Amino acid sequence: MNWMTMPPLASLKAFHAFAEAGNVVQAGVLLNVSHAAISQQLRALEKHLGVTLLDRSGKSMTLTVEGEKLARALHLGFGAIGAAVADLTHIAEDRPVHVSLTASFAASWLMPRLPAFQAEYPDIPLALDPSPDLASLRPGGVDVAIRYGDGYWQGVNAEPLLQSPIVIVAAPSLLGGRETITPDELSQLPWLEELGTTEATSWLARRGVEHGPRAGRILLPGNLVLEGLRAGQGVTFTARHFVEADIQAGRIIELFREPGARGYHVVTGDAPLRPAVKIFVSWLRRQAGMV
Repeated sequence: MNWMTMPPLASLKAFHAFAEAGNVVQAGVLLNVSHAAISQQLRALEKHLGVTLLDRSGKSMTLTVEGEKLARALHLGFGAIGAAVADLTHIAEDRPVHVSLTASFAASWLMPRLPAFQAEYPDIPLALDPSPDLASLRPGGVDVAIRYGDGYWQGVNAEPLLQSPIVIVAAPSLLGGRETITPDELSQLPWLEELGTTEATSWLARRGVEHGPRAGRILLPGNLVLEGLRAGQGVTFTARHFVEADIQAGRIIELFREPGARGYHVVTGDAPLRPAVKIFVSWLRRQAGMV
């Protein structure tokens, strides 16, 4: 097909509307334009094709043989487009809301709240993708990401969800009764880290310790990191919100706190959000007390 010879879509739509409605006035109503604009598009279409599509000899315009042929083709063509759009819209509506987040956030914050979401919105399926990797937000892929940081990320929309400083924590049993400890002393202890991160080595380096943990690092999913932390299996680097109750109860000791106002953000792409995604994001805001 030579697209260069195709008539303008506006002219084809005007002709299709006229063929469906039977007159220019009703065609204008269908397309929300004036009947004069319809007449202009019809003449432009005939001029472009070099074919008479309308018989204007009577009191009202009627389709010529050529016009009827084009009308049948447009009826099939626009009908197929409408059906395809309806199918795609239905598929998009049925697709689960795809959420990218860390395993620690999923286990400690989101999962305990999901029964409330399912009770309120039983027809909206969710697909949770626990990963420390930065997700690419694109139509048909990840709909929402929940990520930790300052919120200044290019090419995406980010809004604060949960402010929580990063802390270095350990169980009293691992510390042998100590409540204060130097970074170098911490480097002599085992560390627990979420898969895909290098937080222990990075934090120690910022504190002037050139080597990583001398007693080793264990890489685990985020929920298992917190379980190992509470069991005294290692030092870890986590958002304070996840261990706040443990700190207050004395089960975990806060050793260091990182400065700065950082926290978890709801991150979406620039494309329009599906209705189900909008509902989920609004629900997240309510759960965090933002509205």
